[in-house]
Amino acid sequence: MKVLLLSVFHPDLVRGGAQQIAWELFEGLKQVPGVEAVLLASTDRSLPALYKTGACITGFDGRTDEYLFLTNDLDPWWHKSSDARLVEAYAAFLQQVRPDVVHFHHFMTFGIELLTLTRRVLPSSRIVFTFHEFLAICAADGHMIRRTDGSLCDHATPVRCHQCFPEVAPERFFLRTAYMKSHLSAVDVFTVPSRFMRDFYVRWGLPADRLVHVSNGQLPPDGAGAPMPERKQRNRFGFFGQLVDAKGVWLLLQAIDLLRTEGFVAFSVEINGDNLRYASDSRRAEIERFTAAEEARPFGERLVTFNGSYHRALIAERIARIDWCVVPSVWWENSPIVIPEAFLFGRPVIAADVGGQAELVTNERDGLLFRFADARSLADTLRRAASEPGLWQRLASGIAPTVTREAMVESCLALYAAT
Repeated sequence: MKVLLLSVFHPDLVRGGAQQIAWELFEGLKQVPGVEAVLLASTDRSLPALYKTGACITGFDGRTDEYLFLTNDLDPWWHKSSDARLVEAYAAFLQQVRPDVVHFHHFMTFGIELLTLTRRVLPSSRIVFTFHEFLAICAADGHMIRRTDGSLCDHATPVRCHQCFPEVAPERFFLRTAYMKSHLSAVDVFTVPSRFMRDFYVRWGLPADRLVHVSNGQLPPDGAGAPMPERKQRNRFGFFGQLVDAKGVWLLLQAIDLLRTEGFVAFSVEINGDNLRYASDSRRAEIERFTAAEEARPFGERLVTFNGSYHRALIAERIARIDWCVVPSVWWENSPIVIPEAFLFGRPVIAADVGGQAELVTNERDGLLFRFADARSLADTLRRAASEPGLWQRLASGIAPTVTREAMVESCLALYAAT
């Protein structure tokens, strides 16, 4: 069996959960006898040096069976490529590779029309698609957050979507939904990493019998399972992720400001992540103001350390310095891989009480849940975690084994072989 995996970005170029899981699956499939895996990872113009005149699909860094899809001129509304050369190059790539299975881990940066193109070029191949958010449903970056007031949105209609985009007529949202569903109809089976997300797409109208829950799995990073450092207080918090709006690092900084204003400073926070360039102008400015103010304080008065980007090989080193992992995301989330990563290192997780976060973290058993997008609730939770005797020990002992990469691979192989 030959499997072609399409990943939005390559995790060695742009970190993110979707690309990390696609990479984990690629690496896991390579260990299975009788399976040949090929990875096609997209990139964009934020990495201009990778683009060469006339190139559409290239090898990646001399690695076997790893290729880059050089995204160009993608319509952000329809998620359709206007670069005919790139579409033709993809069709030729399919004909050369001839996979038995084509597993998409996104259509963003590729173009959703590649689904129906794949069906035309390889009519007998099996097409699998993994959802990582709600981009097919929601034009607001796939996060299902109402732009009118920042509240969570639990369903999409043309009028509700028009309220988020007053300049766009409701009819255009009707057409967008029909367009998305027409291309998704080429897919044989969909996978979702959370049961919450499965229910969401069933309500949207995808066939329930073609939506399968497959939990994200990963190989434990080096250092996972190492003994915990002994500390009198468990008051060190860590954020791991992208510094984009939806990941909520700005909410964490607001909670820190609240605690500092109230005179509670018996804690520290380490921020690990990058991609601030993808944040909105207002949130980027907010984070930069906080950073500048923090760095202007005397060293002994600083509560927050900004460590910058990190490769997966550095996780063990950075997580060894913290006691709690904070996931302050301000959208539903799907199945953020930072949560099982924290559990692999024995760290309880503090997360919002909605969606995929609440599905992974059990309040008072292996972590603490705070009210969604509520800086006051997050601040109170941080204070409790930093000061309540015995709380950390109780929650750390409640952490259960996480889903393995092998289990994820086995689940996907069963779907690949199904008829």
